[in-house]
Amino acid sequence: MTARDEQPLADFQLLLCVTGGIACYKSADLASKFVQAGADVTVAMTDAAQRFITPLTFQSLTGREVYVNLWQASEAYEIRHTSLADRIDLMIVAPATANILAKMAGGIADDLVSTTALAVTGACDILVAPAMNPRMWDAPATQANRTLLAERGVDVIGPTEEPVDTPPGCRVSRRRGPGPRGRSCAGSRPGWCPDPAPGSAAPQ
Repeated sequence: MTARDEQPLADFQLLLCVTGGIACYKSADLASKFVQAGADVTVAMTDAAQRFITPLTFQSLTGREVYVNLWQASEAYEIRHTSLADRIDLMIVAPATANILAKMAGGIADDLVSTTALAVTGACDILVAPAMNPRMWDAPATQANRTLLAERGVDVIGPTEEPVDTPPGCRVSRRRGPGPRGRSCAGSRPGWCPDPAPGSAAPQ
């Protein structure tokens, strides 16, 4: 087995954007899998995402600074959203809430993740993995936003409605919720499990 076989994403620059929802905890596992596959993973988080999981978790998994706002200081000053856009091969938004889908579809750039999404348009591939309450997913506005993003070349993964064990702290309801690519939490806010193969999320 060659080194490339062991780390199929070696030298691949990946930006993982985490938005607010119970599925955030699955994004930590995804970040770990990408790192194990050899990718250089940078994480950006919204304010809402930080209410579910801390930046320190992603920093520990990736060995890199985690970006949480447009004004974050660094030793060498850079315009944050454009500097991220200049060096990545793929942007993944996982989980992608209804809010971020609406912002991306409407060109709204009012935080680090939405601004970066606008800045990377046409510069690299973008992949979104929606996870939200099923009623929010089925809402005409959300479906219109998904269609518009797909028409613009954004890869939309999932969601499916296969229930799994409810994660600790998740308020349970009897309604299944959509979670992208595979399994979802049987709760009011569904969770998300990435594929076992870390390279499978990257467009071919």
